[in-house]
Amino acid sequence: MAKKEDTRTRRKASIRKKVNGSTDRPRLSVFRSSKHIYAQVIDDQLHTTLVTASTLDEALETSLKGLKKAEKAEKIGTAIAERCKLKGIEKVVFDRNGYIYHGRVLALADAARKAGLQF
Repeated sequence: MAKKEDTRTRRKASIRKKVNGSTDRPRLSVFRSSKHIYAQVIDDQLHTTLVTASTLDEALETSLKGLKKAEKAEKIGTAIAERCKLKGIEKVVFDRNGYIYHGRVLALADAARKAGLQF
């Protein structure tokens, strides 16, 4: 019987075959653990991370106190979009990293779109 993480890894590999970040449209990658959520914008051609945001960010820590995980994901989505705008990034390719487009991943993506990021 396949473990939950193994099936996610297979989905992730399938997605990454099709989703690549470029200099024009970097990749917005999402990782979620049981407690935290992380988002980073990656240029796959230069192999560099351009922008990051997570629930462990010291700048966001006070605004995330007492919120539910989905609400925290929304705040991270807004933060990543604002940081992208500061760097001049308006369009990205969304990489859900093998996670189902549901719950916290959906909340982060919707908040990033509302804040002006296009994908």
